[in-house]
Amino acid sequence: MLSKAHENDCNVEPGIRISVEFMGGLDALFDNVRHLDLCLPVTDHVGNAVTAGWLVNHLGDKVLNASNRKMFVLDGHIRPGIMVIINDADWELFGSETYQLQQSDLVLFVSTLHGG
Repeated sequence: MLSKAHENDCNVEPGIRISVEFMGGLDALFDNVRHLDLCLPVTDHVGNAVTAGWLVNHLGDKVLNASNRKMFVLDGHIRPGIMVIINDADWELFGSETYQLQQSDLVLFVSTLHGG
């Protein structure tokens, strides 16, 4: 079952509301959930702005079941074969993992191994 750890109330504390979608079969890792609306903290535990790399690890640590984590995250990074699209553009155009998440971002994770 998908973890409830991602359900934060942005009205209670400052947060960044984003949408995340899983395509190309990745939804199977997330209990067949294709879309998540998330409220993330503005900063991480050391006070740095929350980034796309932080999101990848957050999804792996807090949302995915432990048994599926290695299929999504490898050594703290998105697993090869998974394309990340932020607001309809490849995340590499924005600095990949260093991209600072913004209010209302749409982040798509697409498995290129399943037809993408």
